[in-house]
Amino acid sequence: MQKFQDKSADFDIIHSLIEQYFQGLHNGDVEQLKSIFHHDVFLKAPGSRRSMDQWLSDVTTREAPVKQGRLFDFEVLAIDIVKDQAMVKIHCPLFDFNYIDFLGLLKEQGRWLIVSKMYTDISQEML
Repeated sequence: MQKFQDKSADFDIIHSLIEQYFQGLHNGDVEQLKSIFHHDVFLKAPGSRRSMDQWLSDVTTREAPVKQGRLFDFEVLAIDIVKDQAMVKIHCPLFDFNYIDFLGLLKEQGRWLIVSKMYTDISQEML
């Protein structure tokens, strides 16, 4: 029973962290995004690699989706937790893109953080 309770608590914490991710993206809140990512994360997409600093610089210089009147349509598609690691699949419509992100998380020193992000634009495909 204890393992189920621990996993349930971790699920809730991870889901909350992902909601912070969505809010950070939608509002262009660099500090919020920085607080949920490990400092050495790299964002990876086919043909593209960016450090967290490069990505956050882009977030800082673009107009936030909320200010553009864009809908908040982010959604969690799957969360898979194995002990102290998790993989989260999300649908992330952002600007004129329609991303599917895979976020890798680790629980270190009692805290969950995003340690990897892979993403691709599926605008030309169906979910």
